[in-house]
Amino acid sequence: MPETQNIVYKSVWEEVSFLFRSGFVESWGRGISKIEEPCVATGLPAPQCTPQGSDFWVTFRKDIYNAVDLGKLGLSERQIKAVLYVKEKGKITNSEYQKLNETSERTASREISELVKANLFEQAGSFYKIKTPE
Repeated sequence: MPETQNIVYKSVWEEVSFLFRSGFVESWGRGISKIEEPCVATGLPAPQCTPQGSDFWVTFRKDIYNAVDLGKLGLSERQIKAVLYVKEKGKITNSEYQKLNETSERTASREISELVKANLFEQAGSFYKIKTPE
């Protein structure tokens, strides 16, 4: 590790240690779960935690799986209904899509395919689920 990087890590470690000793940080290793748990409990996606060199980035994302934001993506009412169904149930099959939207197998296949191309759904065996961001 280059000497300058050691200095940065030492500086960060001293600051974090001070926060811990002064009571601003209650325990080591619980920070991520203390951020993640309330997000998930309120229906938001878990934040993405990424080390970037000597920094640590926490990215918060809003829940785009709601009727308003899905409508802005140009989805049809049937597709929006299907995405909200998958958000609640966790998955959908072609046959469930047909029943949910009272449509043919061919239409269901085409519309599900559009959701896959839009990176909203991914296929997992015989069903589709919401695609998790990379």
